[in-house]
Amino acid sequence: MASPVVIVGAGLAGYNLAREFRKLDTETPLVVIAGDSADFYSKPMLSNALAGNKTAATLVMKSAEKMEAELDAVIYARTEVVGIEPEQRMLMLSDGQVQPYRDLVLAVGADPIRLRLGGDAADAVMSVNHLDDFAHFASKLDGIKRVAILGGGLIGCEFANDLLARGIEPVVIEAAATPLSRLLPAAAGEWFAGKMAAAGVGFVFGAMAGSVSKVANGFEVELSTGERIEADLVLSAVGLRPNTSLAIAAGLTVERGVVVDRQLRSSDAHIYALGDCAEIESLNLPFVMPIMHAARALAQGLAGKDAMLRYPAMPVLVKTPACPTVVSPPAAGVAGEWQVLASEDGIDARFVASDGQLLGFALCGAATKERQTLLPQLPPVLG
Repeated sequence: MASPVVIVGAGLAGYNLAREFRKLDTETPLVVIAGDSADFYSKPMLSNALAGNKTAATLVMKSAEKMEAELDAVIYARTEVVGIEPEQRMLMLSDGQVQPYRDLVLAVGADPIRLRLGGDAADAVMSVNHLDDFAHFASKLDGIKRVAILGGGLIGCEFANDLLARGIEPVVIEAAATPLSRLLPAAAGEWFAGKMAAAGVGFVFGAMAGSVSKVANGFEVELSTGERIEADLVLSAVGLRPNTSLAIAAGLTVERGVVVDRQLRSSDAHIYALGDCAEIESLNLPFVMPIMHAARALAQGLAGKDAMLRYPAMPVLVKTPACPTVVSPPAAGVAGEWQVLASEDGIDARFVASDGQLLGFALCGAATKERQTLLPQLPPVLG
């Protein structure tokens, strides 16, 4: 029997690749290995599930068994890859099995960044990165009045908005002067913060958590400013770090993520990387649209067709109904300036080069309707 294509990871990246591959190749054996249940769900839905009255069970779109049948694949759930032998093209699995591969795809995602916190309750700080995490977090929310959220980036703000739907007061603690500071210019960030605050989100800017301690009614977060915030739960949302441990152990080239070329191939000719764990021409884009484009390109390559990954402009929709926001950030280091038009009902911020070329935008509130007009004017992220 021919050696299979093996995908490590059963998230959006792994399963979308498997689907795209099966459209092109119905014969090559396919194996998916997942550290979790391998049920198919959309990870981006975790940060707005509460408002939709979703549970971990109802977030699941298809069981692992249904995915196995749909993909004509062998799926190993709750199984870890403990080692890769690139020369033999073999994987060592946590259950003692040895899995050969024709080609291997790492779609292992990213892990939450863990803050170094003091205090006797540092281990009680929660994070939500997978379905199991969400189930644990949601199970703790009954009777909760206030949640301290460490980090005012995309995930922190989305969870803050979502908690409002449960009548829970979120307090977002952010080191920068404004929320979404990596996506929004300062003026847009201030406008966004105002709308979120009006909806019931508390913000503490210019501060970082230093310790988390138990108190009578929950937890106390001591900040770098000396301020103390009390909360019933503490949620960390300070960012993600590409999961590169397997790649490093296998001797692959790793920088921020697993370094791959425009065919998604790593420094080993038979190992590829996809999704949040991958770095393509210095780009690590942990969003849905880049995953979809990369999955289609890689499926073509694995099916023996010529394919070169290209990224068009790919706006990011921030799931905060209290302040609808869509952002297409300019490329890092590109020259230009933000031109911001503010009104009572929206912020229209455009990043423009000296020759007038539109290079990015950030739209909040009513200005989000300009998205379709502006999008065709943007250059591709990776042409």
